[in-house]
Amino acid sequence: MTDPTRPSGPRPLPGQEGPPVQRAALALVGVVAVVAVSLAAVLARPALAQPTTGAPASTSASAVVATGHTTKVSVTITGMSFSPSSIDVPAGDDLQVTVLNHGDQRHDLVFANGTGTDTIAPGAQATVDVGVVGADLDGWCSLPGHRQMGMTLQVVAVGATATSHDAMPGHGAMADPMPGATAGATTVPTMADLARTAVGATPYPAALPPLDAATEHSYTFTVTEGVQDVATGLSRAVWTYNGTSPGPILHGRVGDTFHITLVNHGSMGHSIDFHAGELAPDVPMRTIDPGQQLDYTFTAGRSGIWMYHCSTMPMSQHIANGMFGAVVIEPADLETVDQQYVLIQSEQYLGADAQPADPVKVAAGIPDIVAFNGRAFQYDAHPLTAHVGDRVRIWVLDVGPNASLSFHVVGAQFDTVWTEGAYSVHRGAAADGLSSGSTGAQVLPLLAAQGGFVELVPTEAGHYAFVNHQMSLAEKGAHGVLEVTG
Repeated sequence: MTDPTRPSGPRPLPGQEGPPVQRAALALVGVVAVVAVSLAAVLARPALAQPTTGAPASTSASAVVATGHTTKVSVTITGMSFSPSSIDVPAGDDLQVTVLNHGDQRHDLVFANGTGTDTIAPGAQATVDVGVVGADLDGWCSLPGHRQMGMTLQVVAVGATATSHDAMPGHGAMADPMPGATAGATTVPTMADLARTAVGATPYPAALPPLDAATEHSYTFTVTEGVQDVATGLSRAVWTYNGTSPGPILHGRVGDTFHITLVNHGSMGHSIDFHAGELAPDVPMRTIDPGQQLDYTFTAGRSGIWMYHCSTMPMSQHIANGMFGAVVIEPADLETVDQQYVLIQSEQYLGADAQPADPVKVAAGIPDIVAFNGRAFQYDAHPLTAHVGDRVRIWVLDVGPNASLSFHVVGAQFDTVWTEGAYSVHRGAAADGLSSGSTGAQVLPLLAAQGGFVELVPTEAGHYAFVNHQMSLAEKGAHGVLEVTG
């Protein structure tokens, strides 16, 4: 029986109940002000660094007498490290560092006194005049996340006073109290802020693209780097395949072959890894420089909803900045349904305005925002739709890079659950061969990179919220609505 005292329509989002004063008080909870004075990456490298290979800077001219001698050192990049990682320089010497990149992607070397190289392509080298060394000095690679992966170097000023370290003020120094942190202050937007922005944004199309009779599928994936509005006055850098995050959703059958041409129009090295295929990663998953392209062909040998993502190190940073998507390969004899949707959960770790994800936050694994299909609360503003009695299949993928997902639809039960290659429930019957009678499920639990699908049949018109039932993550944006009409 319907309770006439119970309000109808969409359930308010957590934090939006109550009078305005109460909502404002609640909105203060969880607002995090991150003030970090250090590097701010501008897509590929920091805006604050402004390294120069021209006029050298003194690291502490007032504390040391220049010797007139130049120390020349070669540093090699291998993987995600500098070798050597420490350089001894007599205090007062001018330091010149030649950097040879033996890695597989672009890097740079910047110093805390403001000097540094431009980005260095694999196989190339660059020389930087660091200036007169009068104090110990830190150096690092400024590309997003590389410093956190261990790309650091220290210059030790031999014979310098014990209290001197890094550049002194007035000599182009960059304060560096928090290694690798993103410069600038970012206030995490409230749920209301995110919801308002979602209203004016074009929603990512969640409907599963239809299958056709083709068994060969060819696509071009173009890597670009841009900026996405997060909330009023706040944006983030995004790295994408074909201009969207997630990238294109691919759909096929077991045995289909996919031909992908990856083109890098970004400003740094990128790559792609399709979990839907089985092949040695050395060539197709390699990192390619800006302006390069590669061909990647795989045959889908097994059913599932498979993640694809950039596999360039650090992967967590590239995924957190938007480089992911899904390939849906249908199980044999999969029954037809009335509606099919795809929801991909991802996390956002906000850096300074218009900058990439903060690598310190990514490493800590506590996201500022969690989203389905790239934008928080977008399907509250633009609900998915179905009719009473429709069988609705929702494919769900958790791309991480860190958080898990407990997918739940409020007011519904799942009579079919399929995950990572197997049914646990199929049309109301347990798939274990032991349980009898009608059964179902309330959540689809997924770890990062896991996927599956659920089916439900709504029996009444209404607004069915779908959420990550780890509720703090739902309140950060992993929340939407399935609007069911008669």
